[in-house]
Amino acid sequence: MNNPHLHNSHFNSQPFLLQGNEVGILLLHGLTATPFEVRGFGEDLHQLGYTVSGILLPGHGTSPDDLNRVTWHDWLNSVTEAYQQLKKTCQHVFIGGESTGGLLSLYLASQHPDIVGVLTYAPAIKLNLNFPDMVKLYVGSLFMPSVPKADIDTDSTWQGYPVNPLKGVIQLIRLQKATLKRMHLIQQPVLVVQGRHDTTTHPTCGEIILSKVQSRLKKHYWMDESSHVVLLNEESPRITELSLEFIREALDLAGVQ
Repeated sequence: MNNPHLHNSHFNSQPFLLQGNEVGILLLHGLTATPFEVRGFGEDLHQLGYTVSGILLPGHGTSPDDLNRVTWHDWLNSVTEAYQQLKKTCQHVFIGGESTGGLLSLYLASQHPDIVGVLTYAPAIKLNLNFPDMVKLYVGSLFMPSVPKADIDTDSTWQGYPVNPLKGVIQLIRLQKATLKRMHLIQQPVLVVQGRHDTTTHPTCGEIILSKVQSRLKKHYWMDESSHVVLLNEESPRITELSLEFIREALDLAGVQ
């Protein structure tokens, strides 16, 4: 049944689990989106034998008002539960995500050193907002629940809320601060992929992350033709190639044959 609150509501917004080998990959969507955002990428990984799981974060896939009622702790709790479920069937687990999903992946990796590697795509460690924008966000959240998005990135293939719930965005900012404090605890391999035309996250996101983590294996790639949702842009096949190369390197580093 189509959800009138979702852009491209006819797409499948449900969580997914694609059973494969003992290497599991947990994929997380971004703020206001649904698992559809990472489903195609997950299916590509599954075709190569991996077990892939994609979850629906609390406050998503229903109505924008619901996103204003949850906290980043609710998101983290659901991710932790999904990770623990995947660990029951997979001996080696990667975690990754788009934007806010990438940020949650970093936080979880700081808590669970047994995670083999972290895959981040346009990780939202810093938004492309200046001080006046931040003031408008916090003041506006007191008077209005959400604001329409100026443009919906890759609107023909992206699914999610066509508005930004303001309290939900503030929760993302709180997650940013909490993650920054834990970045030094991350020793697992980390992959960062960013789009040159991304106007949502700050261009320095990759630099911030890779300068703070303690990983031996760190990879950073720019997609010259992509915007924010890099996994849905035209360079997605290249991103899949780079991700597979990174996964294999991380497994080798962990001594997994």
